[in-house]
Amino acid sequence: MSKITAAITGVGAYLPEYRLTNQILETMVDTNDEWITTRTGIKERRILKEDGKGTSFLAINAAKDLIAKTNTDPKDIELVIVATATPDMKAASTSAYTATEIGATNAFSFDLEAACSSFLYGMSVAARYIESGKYKKVLLIGADKNSSMINYEDRATCIIFGDGAGAVLFEPNYEGYGLQDELLRSNGEGREFLQAKYGGSSYPSTPEAVAEGKHFVFQEGRTVFKNAVFNMADVTERIMERNNLTNDDISWLAAHQANKRIIEATANRVALESEKVMMNIHKYGNTTSATLPLLLHDYESQLKKDDKIIFAAFGGGFTWGAIYFKWAYNS
Repeated sequence: MSKITAAITGVGAYLPEYRLTNQILETMVDTNDEWITTRTGIKERRILKEDGKGTSFLAINAAKDLIAKTNTDPKDIELVIVATATPDMKAASTSAYTATEIGATNAFSFDLEAACSSFLYGMSVAARYIESGKYKKVLLIGADKNSSMINYEDRATCIIFGDGAGAVLFEPNYEGYGLQDELLRSNGEGREFLQAKYGGSSYPSTPEAVAEGKHFVFQEGRTVFKNAVFNMADVTERIMERNNLTNDDISWLAAHQANKRIIEATANRVALESEKVMMNIHKYGNTTSATLPLLLHDYESQLKKDDKIIFAAFGGGFTWGAIYFKWAYNS
């Protein structure tokens, strides 16, 4: 029997309708379009505004889009993983609710949280289930409602983050396509530089903490930027070297959409021309767990069978990594 590899066979996405543009942000905080665009590359981001709708709403709609596009029977899905940094609520599983709402009644499910690296780590986990030979359909969703933890009076964070979700279906492949190699890392010393401190078990939410805005995201931008540039570029270069890949071999770089300058620095490290770099940060901002699947959604029509893709991400914690992947189908 041929070796089983874990290939992506379908992609779906969902983005809220409301567009928070740089021009609108100019009326909210001390900033302007030129300042935001120059430093981040972001022009607008999508925001889920409706009360009572959280990350599961985004995840469910992204999954439904994939199911419709691939004509998948939800009852055939065996595992649903929701990669997210913003679960609907504590204790209750966002993935379990998502699976039930899409009709994946035969699936088990779990949430996976590694900040902006959540989807990348999820790719590794999903692949292992497929490679085991026991599972045939694994649905991996990256979804975040970042607006739920953003202070829109803090220009250091409110200009960066948006809401959205993307989904991919992993299935067995016997031609060698799919996930080829991975290099995943973490370093807890970075925890203090990017965090939402209050609301977890160490610092439960209190009326005083909420009144002081301590439940919002804090980011020490300069330190995070420096670490993201070095580490994301480093693992990208290392995984290429480990697999004897040159820049000519690589079809695409799918890098976490946190900052245009970080993405460009990663591409420059491996001398990859801009035409091979997936980019949609200008439209959505940083959607955390959703950036990588949203890239696949936006570029799906350009992807060809046997395209060699390097995925790379960096997130709070710190967490980071790279994955070497061979695309399995023509759109």
